[in-house]
Amino acid sequence: MTDTVLLPDLLSLTAAAVAPAEAVLDKATTAVRGMVSADGRVSAGLLEANQGAAHGLAWLATYVESLRQMQNWAERVSDQDKFGEVEQLIHQIAFGEYLWQLYGGMQMNQGEIIRLQDMGLSQDDARALMTPEVMTLCEKGNTQAARLALVALMQERSAEITVGATGLDEELEMIREQFRRYAVEKVEPFAHEWHLKDELIPMEVIEELAEMGVFGLTIPEEYGGFGLSKASMVVVSEELSRGYIGVGSLGTRSEIAAELIEGGGTDAQKEYWLPKIASAEILPTAVFTEPNTGSDLGSLRTRAVKDGDDYRITGNKTWITHAARTHVMTLLARTDPDSTDHRGLSMFLAEKTPGTDEAPFPTEGMTGGEIEVLGYRGMKEYELGFDNFHVKGDNLLGGVEGQGFKQLMKTFEAARIQTAARAVGVAQSALDEGMRYAQDRKQFGKSLIEFPRVASKLAMMAVEIMVARQLTYFSAWEKDNDRRCDLEAGMAKLLGARVAWAAADNALQIHGGNGFALEYKISRILCDARILNIFEGAAEIQAQVIARRLLG
Repeated sequence: MTDTVLLPDLLSLTAAAVAPAEAVLDKATTAVRGMVSADGRVSAGLLEANQGAAHGLAWLATYVESLRQMQNWAERVSDQDKFGEVEQLIHQIAFGEYLWQLYGGMQMNQGEIIRLQDMGLSQDDARALMTPEVMTLCEKGNTQAARLALVALMQERSAEITVGATGLDEELEMIREQFRRYAVEKVEPFAHEWHLKDELIPMEVIEELAEMGVFGLTIPEEYGGFGLSKASMVVVSEELSRGYIGVGSLGTRSEIAAELIEGGGTDAQKEYWLPKIASAEILPTAVFTEPNTGSDLGSLRTRAVKDGDDYRITGNKTWITHAARTHVMTLLARTDPDSTDHRGLSMFLAEKTPGTDEAPFPTEGMTGGEIEVLGYRGMKEYELGFDNFHVKGDNLLGGVEGQGFKQLMKTFEAARIQTAARAVGVAQSALDEGMRYAQDRKQFGKSLIEFPRVASKLAMMAVEIMVARQLTYFSAWEKDNDRRCDLEAGMAKLLGARVAWAAADNALQIHGGNGFALEYKISRILCDARILNIFEGAAEIQAQVIARRLLG
């Protein structure tokens, strides 16, 4: 069957389709820059006034980078002799779909479509996409026959960990297998109960993950970590999040804290804190957001006042994950009372006593209350209040005031790469559940998966998961090679979050009414997927950041 749908000379065809997409991106960048510039510079006011066009440019660039990375993936797995029928179908469907969307309208979310005309391009400009290769892929790449052929192969190869070869090396695949086994045995059977009961992930799981090296994965060996790559962190986060996003996110707080300390801490702070974080002797939490600031961190009002050599912190924080049973807070506060922007902020390693269910916040000077949430429950969310909360002077990160915002910005690349990996894991979880239900559920005398629209949903989940996965790997490899990758990390997070939500929504649709029942796992996965478009930079903020980088 696949012989009739696979396009001949596929790699040559898709390679030739990348340049026209890049040409349209260049034209759109020039057009949008003209909309948002005054006196030769990008104007913040004009950028806001033309937000649709600017954010559309971010999505356009994300799509073009996705095509580049899918082409790199296809060539890589071809060199590995792994470019089989599944991989070829994924590749041609991805190109067929994304090229059509480039021309006809890109889906920023389920209610917002952005078109080239919104970015100031004319029909003549759009015709740059009308090359024979692009037209062939649009017409014949993503067909119902191709999607059904892919799903048929997915059913034959259901024992494989991922749909299609990932293109990773043998070491990273071994890491994937190890954490996939752990998730299947120790996470998936219990995650739904943790969610329904709104319980913290058991300490036993944290201890087991610590033994497996999760919390020190990327911390240098000299500080007690494994010194592995960001790519390894991506694989671990992906597979643990596939089991349950709460477990996949346990390492995020350690990753952020270690990045802050490694990048901005004194030698003494590195030597003291990093080994303890790596071993999970201490669990950190990030305390940045405030009730009235959200993404506008420069407007933070929590203040840190000198008290001899130490500090006293007063203010309120919100959306603090895993706050109760952690030992140290990476806490952002204003040390310059006369400042009104990010330049007066400092970062502290604020120590606290881990709480219990009866007394979640026993440390003097701080109080807290739980925020009840739809999903992402395994670590719980809290509002915190500080009233003359004591922090030792030695715990000012880097030992110099006013560096907090700059220190935090350095962590955003890794944090967004990690979030993209979690999104891929959640999307894969949705595909797992959707596939299982579609095979088992019988309607009108046959399995749901035999109906073309159900099968097409599953096929597109598998395709977009691979696209998001390759974009995430690319951003991690850029980070591992010490190249600036805030643009790539942002794109991976932007697309990954949308893919996770689409996968969860479609998998729930496959479940029909049962998907709306709390007893089915997909109801949890849908709730968990929804947060990915909000934390670590909401999709709109992410698109704004990408646009500013593109426009220079």
